[in-house]
This record gives sequence, C-alpha cells and structure tokens, in this order.
Amino acid sequence: MIQTTHKKPQRSLIKILPKKSGRDNSGQISVRHQGGRMKRFLREIDFYRDKYGVMGKVVGIEYDPNRTAYIALVLYTDGEKRYILFPDGLKVGDVITSGENVEVKVGNALPLKNMPVGTAVHNIEIEPKKGAQIVRGAGASAQVLSKEGNFAQIKLPSGEVKKIFISCYATVGQVGNVDWKNTKFGTAGRKRRLGIRPTVRGVAQNPHSHPHGGGEGRSGIGLKSPKSPWGKRTLGKRTRKRKRYSDKYIIKKRK
Repeated sequence: MIQTTHKKPQRSLIKILPKKSGRDNSGQISVRHQGGRMKRFLREIDFYRDKYGVMGKVVGIEYDPNRTAYIALVLYTDGEKRYILFPDGLKVGDVITSGENVEVKVGNALPLKNMPVGTAVHNIEIEPKKGAQIVRGAGASAQVLSKEGNFAQIKLPSGEVKKIFISCYATVGQVGNVDWKNTKFGTAGRKRRLGIRPTVRGVAQNPHSHPHGGGEGRSGIGLKSPKSPWGKRTLGKRTRKRKRYSDKYIIKKRK
C-alpha cells in the first residue's frame, strides 16, 4: 500500500468546501442519505494537464478527502505547483510532463492518437480541451483498443466500449490506491464522518413515507413490483437517461 508523504495540503491549492447535505438551491433534499460530514478543504486538481512541454517533478503524495484516489503534488520547472491524480507506480522524485509527442510512461499525459493500442489510461477527456471527466476513481483504468479515423475505441472499467475523439488527452497508467475497493468501514461512525447518513429499508417505514411501509408485524413488499419512495416501479426499470451525444458513440454496452 502506498504511504502518503505530506500531511497538510498545499495552501495555494485549497479552498473552503461548503456543506450541501444533499440539498439543492431551493433548500429541498434532492440527494438522500447525505449530511453531517466533517469539515474539509477542496483540493484544486489539474484535470486539464495543459502545461505542455513543461517538466514537472513529483514532490509529494497526499490523501484527498473528496475522492477515493490519492493525489500527487507536482512542482514544474517554471515554479508553479499543481495537484494531479496519483497514478499507480509513480514515486516521489519522478519527472512527468504532458504534450503531443511525450514519452508513453506512467504519469505523462498525451492525446489518444499518439498512444499505442493496448495502453492502459485514466483521467480521460470526452471532448477536446474540456478537461478529464471519466476514469478518475481509485484503481480505475481504461484500455485503448483501436484507432479508426477521428476516433479511438476505449474499453472503460465497466466493460463498455466507447468511441472518443483521438485528439482528447488521457494520462498513462492506472489510478492509484488500487486496494481501496477492499476497504472495510468498520463502524457506522466512520461513514457518518464521511457524510453518509443511514439508509432505512422501505418495509421498516410507515405507509406515509414509503409504498412498502405499514402492515401489522413484519410484511413484504406486496404482490406488485417493488417501488421507490416516490411510487415509481424499480424492478428491471432502466435508469440510464438517453443522451443523443453519448449514446451514438457507444460500441458495446456495459451489460
């Protein structure tokens, strides 16, 4: 397991992260089971990797309370410091860079068109110059399967194969903290400190709060399909929203 080297974050790269507790701008709870977490700072992560051609030295590896992955503090030759997602295998003292024709090694960022087929990548852009949006969680990595025309076919961690513009940038390697999926929370209090509130079963609630609630003694969910707290059927119902932009680029669905 990778040990972090810095305890305190870089002051120039943090800002206060306000608590939302799952509420939207009208004050209504829009995401349930959130609230009560400890205070934390937001670390500003460089998802653009737009310091093209500038060498950067990894000076520290830090824990980030806002994500499952660790982050690495990079000091560039022009004096600027930035946080990046920590790739597995990167060490303090390593030199990384980004650009069109940089070496294909762990931590470097370059366009998909310049990556060999079979390369493991993470921190991938969906649209050029928009910043990385996918494959950013601990232990995640995607694979470059092929390149045809203006697109590269990428196999995502879910098993889905998707076409992405070859001009989009990605970082070589797998996101660090690979063993995070094996973490056991151990106590209810630890989840509360992370801001995760309890989830109560529908059959344990009253009928006013949930369609499964009510009844004398213990009761099942009834003869009909299971329902959400708002009365929507949930057994086998598709929850993915159809997006004209993204759906047309899917080669193979994840199921």
